[in-house]
Amino acid sequence: MKSDKSTNVVWHQHQIAKADRVRQKGIQRPAVLWFTGLSGSGKSTIANAVEQLLFAKGYHSYLLDGDNVRHGLNKDLSFADADRVENIRRIGEVSKLFVDAGLLVLTAFISPFQQDRALVRTLHSEQEFIEVFVDTPLAVCEQRDPKGLYKKARAGEIKHFTGIDSAYEPPLKPEIRVDTSTASVAECAEQVVAYLAGNGYL
Repeated sequence: MKSDKSTNVVWHQHQIAKADRVRQKGIQRPAVLWFTGLSGSGKSTIANAVEQLLFAKGYHSYLLDGDNVRHGLNKDLSFADADRVENIRRIGEVSKLFVDAGLLVLTAFISPFQQDRALVRTLHSEQEFIEVFVDTPLAVCEQRDPKGLYKKARAGEIKHFTGIDSAYEPPLKPEIRVDTSTASVAECAEQVVAYLAGNGYL
């Protein structure tokens, strides 16, 4: 069977390198902040709050949100396990480009599988992948149910829903762990920014 994948692809070397773009930014060290957690855990909310803090301080960042990316780049993917893997692979590659541009990129994706997150980590240089585990208990997420998805999943209207009929594998050693059931969004955001400042990213 003939493959549609092109084999006639040659890497084009840019004249402006990553080091040049990092030097241009001057005030920060690029990295990806990979927010992972159950639906309703607060990933997007905290990532937005972190980006607001960074923006207010003059840092250069970009936020990739799971739902937003599925409106464009990943609109062809379902929520079956194989497509979830491809979803994260694509975002891993996109986040790598943003880091190469010298930015602090924030990604808010359930990204339920440990292997997929580990793969994304390997795409980045050492210390350029920061896993942020939004460790909010399932019961709290389901109680919030901001999009009504847990209710639909429990009723069988949504298949492959993480935490209900699809597994979530929590990070084993995340760089940052926050819990919105015990801390406010502002406190969680400050915790993330404090980590960045304390570890030489800002």
